[in-house]
Amino acid sequence: MTEPPRPPGEGQPSDPTEPFNQYPPPPYNPPPASGAGGYPPPSSGSGGYPPPAGGFPPPPPSSGAPYGQQPPPSSGGPYGQPYGASQYNPQGGGGSNEDRTWILVAHFGGAAGAFITGGVAGWIAPLVAMLARGNQSPLVRSEAVKALNFQLLWAIIAIVGYILTCIVVGFVVAIAAWLIASIIGVIAGVKAANNEPYKYPMTVSLIK
Repeated sequence: MTEPPRPPGEGQPSDPTEPFNQYPPPPYNPPPASGAGGYPPPSSGSGGYPPPAGGFPPPPPSSGAPYGQQPPPSSGGPYGQPYGASQYNPQGGGGSNEDRTWILVAHFGGAAGAFITGGVAGWIAPLVAMLARGNQSPLVRSEAVKALNFQLLWAIIAIVGYILTCIVVGFVVAIAAWLIASIIGVIAGVKAANNEPYKYPMTVSLIK
């Protein structure tokens, strides 16, 4: 069976699939040099989007601490005040000369008073420092109060100890005197009953 004649101008097919390719292929267009989908890439911004109209907010100021944490506020010296000429630093340095003098009076004066009086009057020097300078300097008052509380406690302990010592020693002495007088008197009487002269020991000649 022969193929029917084709219309003039179409030619003879060389490919068996030629009758099914009724339409010519589309022209070839090369891909764009950059961007996606044939569009140029954005000039700025992130994620392919332009930056907002107002711009990005300014970055936070650098604090110098890790993870953007703010540094802790300065605590300053005692009583919320910065160390200065009128402050005393217990670690050494600082403090005015007058404040430090009264602080030394409170501590060393209390120790000296306790040593001289046997622990009874060590509270006098801290009390003087607190009354003389405590109203003008909270720091002196704080140090003097600490020394005063300590010296008062141990002064009370010393007084109680002395009282207890007197009571105990006095009781022991009284018992000893009672026993000695009784026993020696009996011994003297026994000697006299046997016509033996006896000389009392541990005696003094109060009456002559």
